[in-house]
Amino acid sequence: ENRAANASNKEINIQWYISSMAKPSNDTETKVLLLYAYNTQPVQISNIKIFSSMSVFSGHLWIPLARIISLRKKLSNLKEQVEILMQSSKSLPSALESTGFLEQSETLKTSPSKKSQMSVVKVHLDEKMQEMAKRCLSEVKALLSVVPALSSPLTEIPFDVTLQSIASLEDMFDPANGCIITEENLFNWIISLLH
Repeated sequence: ENRAANASNKEINIQWYISSMAKPSNDTETKVLLLYAYNTQPVQISNIKIFSSMSVFSGHLWIPLARIISLRKKLSNLKEQVEILMQSSKSLPSALESTGFLEQSETLKTSPSKKSQMSVVKVHLDEKMQEMAKRCLSEVKALLSVVPALSSPLTEIPFDVTLQSIASLEDMFDPANGCIITEENLFNWIISLLH
């Protein structure tokens, strides 16, 4: 029972496994194993011996380590650019309201924590940053697609860009750690790539 799990919402759990012993056959470059598990409905597992669910899925992908490191650097740079954009927008609060630069829901306006508010605020990217985001997300798509060679570059960003969504993607591609993603639009996009 102490190994039982609960997930009150949809979530995907990402873990990386690096081993010199386990490698896909006929590969010369260093690859790491991406392990994932996700649920599409809330789950409560009280007995792992008899658990059966149609809403829990898992799988794995072998991904070149060099590409993961390269992508993580790009995502880190994108996150930094989003933070700079948000910092500059915070210094001009009246301009934000008049131009609609950032969109907030009513629940965010009443939330007490300014920092948590800002991390989930949709950021409107300029053209240069949109292209930067599309390149990063196209690379994510290529790495996670079942047939990467058939993965075409993105023509639009498939979810709302927030500081939290970019930080989650950066964490996802950190082979030294794992992460859990619960944001619905990001979750749905990642799941669509893993099918």
